[in-house]
Amino acid sequence: MNDRDPGNRGAVEATTVHDSAVELFQTAAMLLGQEQEAVSVVEEVVAGAEVDPCCEPDAAHREARERVISAALKRMGQYPAGGLDAELAAGGVSPGTCIESDDLSAAGFTTAQLEDLLEGSGRGRLREWLDRLSPALRAVFVLRALLGWGNEAAAEALRATGAAGVAGWQASGVSQVYRQALCSLATSMLHSSSAVSEHPPAKV
Repeated sequence: MNDRDPGNRGAVEATTVHDSAVELFQTAAMLLGQEQEAVSVVEEVVAGAEVDPCCEPDAAHREARERVISAALKRMGQYPAGGLDAELAAGGVSPGTCIESDDLSAAGFTTAQLEDLLEGSGRGRLREWLDRLSPALRAVFVLRALLGWGNEAAAEALRATGAAGVAGWQASGVSQVYRQALCSLATSMLHSSSAVSEHPPAKV
């Protein structure tokens, strides 16, 4: 059966749709931290989407992904602990951070290590750490480190939520908050590694 076979083509399309839905859910879950909330956001976006039959699948997926991110950020803006308020987020950042750059490598992480935290053995530790962050720090970290957005794009997305206090987000503020998040992550992973080395799993 080849790609021209209707049955094969249908199977490929079904797999693509499933993979797309999974990625949308994972994106929402990284931002919101709650699976039910993530499912709700994805369902909301899908239900309100106007599908253009002439639109390329990749383009449709990118648009859906942007809508999911936007919808998830708007919900985060309604969370307690200041939501996405720029002034409160900046006020919670230490005057001196442990790194001078907002580059991932400056915090001692490689792309491979980040991928391991996302998909590998460190996934649970990353989720626990994310759950301890304020909504603003979580949003900035996910946008910058996990979704690969730049500071200006992240600031624009935060302002676009229309939530209380978001008008003050600028690229410099995103960079400052992101560096603080990277410091927190590096410290958390260091402590986690130390705990494992001090208390190694018992041999069976």
